[in-house]
Amino acid sequence: MNTKKVAYLGLFIALAFVLSYVEFLLPLSIGIPGAKIGLANLVVMVALYTIGNKNAFLLSLVRVILVGLTFGNLAMMIYSMAGAMLSFLVMIIAKRTKLFSITGVSVLGGVFHNVGQILVAMLVLDTASLIYYLPFLIVIGTISGIVIGVISGMITARVGRLFDIK
Repeated sequence: MNTKKVAYLGLFIALAFVLSYVEFLLPLSIGIPGAKIGLANLVVMVALYTIGNKNAFLLSLVRVILVGLTFGNLAMMIYSMAGAMLSFLVMIIAKRTKLFSITGVSVLGGVFHNVGQILVAMLVLDTASLIYYLPFLIVIGTISGIVIGVISGMITARVGRLFDIK
């Protein structure tokens, strides 16, 4: 890994952490536990398309751990990690197929983040009834995925032009 990528990775981690903090402070409640915009995923998407899969994966992993240790608890970290890892896996596959735009990849990431969290919650709480949250979370994941995808597409286009960081 070259020095430029390490520097960008550090900046992306800091930015993702700050956006997670901002989201933590926002009093958004839509009646579904755990539902949020996912501002830090904006940074993960930009990293995925600028500094590569491995670095974006590291960013996602470090972000979940830092945010969990700072603003959450072990349970929150487990749910977030499950969602982040499943989401990242699906985004990598979607990106490699080249069938999806950056917004499409983001939507898949948003949806599968929620799927991962629900699956782990069903295992931890030993109840299948949580599956009833999934349709609502899919809608929320789709909407936030579109917003994050459009914004990250604009940022990626500008960052890619300003810096040759690939």
